[in-house]
Amino acid sequence: MSVLRGLLLGSEWLERTDDFAGAMRSATRRADGLLLFGTPDYEPWHLAAHLSDEAELSGATDLRPTLVRWSPPVDAPPHLSISLDRLRDMRRGEPLLVVADEPVTQTMLERIDDVRHRGGRVFALTDDDRELEQLAHESLTMNAGLPDLVDLAVAEHLVSMSAAAADTSLTGWRASLRRSLDRIAMQIMGAVRQQLYTQVSRSPCGQGSSVNVDIARSRS
Repeated sequence: MSVLRGLLLGSEWLERTDDFAGAMRSATRRADGLLLFGTPDYEPWHLAAHLSDEAELSGATDLRPTLVRWSPPVDAPPHLSISLDRLRDMRRGEPLLVVADEPVTQTMLERIDDVRHRGGRVFALTDDDRELEQLAHESLTMNAGLPDLVDLAVAEHLVSMSAAAADTSLTGWRASLRRSLDRIAMQIMGAVRQQLYTQVSRSPCGQGSSVNVDIARSRS
C-alpha cells in the first residue's frame, strides 16, 4: 500500500484523504473511541480490520474502532454485538465514521442526523452520496477525479494508514502549517518524478529506461 501512496503522491485525492484522516484522528480522544457504521448491506469489516491493525502497529489505541451493527447475531462476541442503541448514547464530540458503497436509505440518514443532534461528529467515506455528504462534518467521496486504481476497499486502507500517521500532538496553526508543508513536499516530489520520467523517456535509451524508472518507482 505504501507503493500506491507513492504513485498517488501530489494528487489532490491523496491530499484530501490525509486531511480527512487527520481530522478523524483528532476527533478521537480515547481508546476504542472511534465508532464505525456501515449500511444494512455493507458492514465495513475490512476497514475495521485495517484500523485495528494500524492501531496495534502504531500503539494508537484511540484508532481502534467500535463497529456498530444493524442486526448483530445473538451469539456474537461482545465486541461484535454493538447494536444501533449505541448511536443513541453518543457523547458530544464523539466521532462516527460512516462507510457507504451506495446511496444510503432515509432510515439511515435519520439515524445519522440524530447523531449530529446529540453532538456527535460525523465522518463519511461514501460513493458520491450527496445527502450523506451534507450531513457529515467531514466527507471523502469516491467521485470524479479519483484515480482509476482506487476503489472503496483501497480507499479504506489508505484512510487507515493516513489516520495512523496523523500527528495529533499538533493543533491550530501548527497543524495547518504541517499539512501545508506536507502538501508542498508531495507536490515537489510529484513534479520531480514527472520531470525525471519525461527526461528519461526522451533519452536515446527510450523504452528500456522508462521501464527502469517504473521499477524504481514501484520500490519507493
